Amino acid sequence: MSSVLPPAVRLLMCKSDGSVMVHSDAGGYKPQNWMTPPTRIEESAELIVVEKGSGARLERLEIHIARILSDVTHDMDEGPRLEKDGVERDLQEALADAPHALGDGLRLVRREYPTPIGPVDLMCCDDDGYLVVEVKRVGTIDAVEQLTRYLEYIRGERGLETCRGMLVAETMKPQARTLARSRGITTCTVDLAELRGLREPELTLFAP
Repeated sequence: MSSVLPPAVRLLMCKSDGSVMVHSDAGGYKPQNWMTPPTRIEESAELIVVEKGSGARLERLEIHIARILSDVTHDMDEGPRLEKDGVERDLQEALADAPHALGDGLRLVRREYPTPIGPVDLMCCDDDGYLVVEVKRVGTIDAVEQLTRYLEYIRGERGLETCRGMLVAETMKPQARTLARSRGITTCTVDLAELRGLREPELTLFAP
């Protein structure tokens, strides 16, 4: 399946980690097209080709250049990471100590599992395989999109092709739950006080 954007003035961002994003003034902050790392980029005066994967899983993005209005390069160091707010951080810590709260037999593999597009909160596993858990204070459509990008990268690793995803939050937007279900992502609402044993649990789990 292929799609085409008509010629227009656009902002093209290429990061050193291999991320490529195509923006316009329409559509808010989300790019109209993008490719997550790892990628291969070939450039010429009139064409930029971005590829990812190989064989049946090959993805290809062709960017045709008619005119360059500005070409700027900035060296950006890693800088400080975006820190989670207190609730998200506390939820992540509590779930890392008790991953079974999200499912029988679930075990923690690693916190802050690294990917080129940012760390995943929790990598867990059970008898059915691996599960990526992203923790938010409020589950939104943007959180589902973020977890989708994590899964896209992680499933490209050997042995993690069938990795599942779960979005966990104290409150979950209905639109986020619907989008997650359509992408095979499980959503789960939790309460920090319950995780800490300060209240009787009322865990609500929504299957995809």
